[in-house]
Amino acid sequence: MKKVLFLVLAVVSLNVASQDMSHYKRVVKELASRKYQGRGYAKGGANKAGRFLEKEYRRAGVDEVVRQPFTLDIQTFSGKMEMEAIGQLDNIQLDNLQSDNSTSNREIVKLSNWKTLRPGIDFSMREYSPGVKGEFPVYHVDTLHFDADKMFRDLERPEYKNCLVACEFWFTYKHREAFGRLQKAGECPNAGLIYTWPSPIKFFKAYGHRVVDKPIVWVTPEAIEGVQRVRLNVDAKFLKDYECFNVISKIEGSRHDSCFVLTAHYDHIGNLGAKVFYAGANDNGSGSAALVTLAAYYAKHRPKFDIYFLAFSGEDANLRGSTYFVEHSTFPLEKIRYLINIDMIGDNNPVEYCEVSDAGMKAFPLFEHINAEKHYFKTLNRGDLAANSDHYVFATRGVPCIFLENEKGDAYQYYHTIFDNYRHAVFDSYEPTFRLVRDFISQY
Repeated sequence: MKKVLFLVLAVVSLNVASQDMSHYKRVVKELASRKYQGRGYAKGGANKAGRFLEKEYRRAGVDEVVRQPFTLDIQTFSGKMEMEAIGQLDNIQLDNLQSDNSTSNREIVKLSNWKTLRPGIDFSMREYSPGVKGEFPVYHVDTLHFDADKMFRDLERPEYKNCLVACEFWFTYKHREAFGRLQKAGECPNAGLIYTWPSPIKFFKAYGHRVVDKPIVWVTPEAIEGVQRVRLNVDAKFLKDYECFNVISKIEGSRHDSCFVLTAHYDHIGNLGAKVFYAGANDNGSGSAALVTLAAYYAKHRPKFDIYFLAFSGEDANLRGSTYFVEHSTFPLEKIRYLINIDMIGDNNPVEYCEVSDAGMKAFPLFEHINAEKHYFKTLNRGDLAANSDHYVFATRGVPCIFLENEKGDAYQYYHTIFDNYRHAVFDSYEPTFRLVRDFISQY
């Protein structure tokens, strides 16, 4: 009889786990779908995702769910997104055409030698770039024998009039003063900049609340190598005071004098042109879905203390949603026993990355003890506290908190690329993260 009972309990436990995973996958798949266009702002994807999550929390059985509206300024790219390039070899071929070729034939050959670059694969835009349209010569920076004064003299030459300056991104970062001048109108006659970045090409929105004077394009080194001229047709639209909202849900515990807070951001980086979008299955469909399933769990297994579930928008726009929350919190921050921020857990690294606030270090040994006892991860790799996700704005205000992320597994290479989609989704770290959070809340 005991053996039969054990088997029945094991089957029930397996079914519950399977059901949670099914729910989790469904939410990730939905958030990463074309309907939400990368959960950005230009096509309303972030707000559509917020309304979807609001319904999911209600279905999960939370006691309360409200929206917290706020606004942000953001540059967007949801129109034309076209880039072509032609190399030096192609121009030499044109010069060597037989003399009896007609002008029309020369033009046909010229057109045929332009290569089309693919948005999101070969190129993308810097988030604070203006739109751009035209044909431009390309000036390649000599990084081996770099001389800023020589570069500025070269750019005064007629052949580089109105050019785009191409250089490896981290090199420009090391020489920020010189390359900063190239971004400003009136400082230099260049038309803009091309930053090279290894494939797969990435796209960021963190500093999209402003627009610089000149266009800046991200391009893979392979796509720009040997290129002498480029054509660009890129539309941009700056959204001023764009209306977003955080989704705030609550599960009531038996005690209300303090609370746990679980957070995740649901926005992502949206569109790159009319046809390309960044699905964000891992970043952060994975964390958003985990919050929903945790809410469903605690609706059925009532906690000792109240638990708030904060689904933030505007994280990929420089932590705007969480910043607004801490400045207009719906409950005293002093009531927070512990805050757990879940971001990008859709991966398969057996080591879990985390960051802990100063106030959170007192309880960090409990996380380590639980993990060592239950073997959820090989270890918890604690890094330095950084402004890389929503926990940071709470940490700087003395809230005890931890940031959980599963990075550098098979999915990490797709971070902020168009390949972070459901087809490349990885689910290995969801259940151990879920259980680590659950066990900590029950024991702290």
